[in-house]
Amino acid sequence: MEKVVEILSSLKSGVDFHTAEGIVTNKIIDSIDIASLISMLEDEFDVEIGMEYMENENFDSAAAIWEMIEELAEE
Repeated sequence: MEKVVEILSSLKSGVDFHTAEGIVTNKIIDSIDIASLISMLEDEFDVEIGMEYMENENFDSAAAIWEMIEELAEE
């Protein structure tokens, strides 16, 4: 999960992504950040994030993102 936090921090500095919740819902990151985040996650973890995963709840915290990555890695 540490790599997810690093990626998020590279997009938006000054946020403690270890504990941040609602990062999409509360507009901590915007749609442009999300597009970059998806690309970076796909490259880093060698996964493909399909449309079925494009829900706020999958991106609202580092923990939620990590859960999604783990699920995708099992496919």
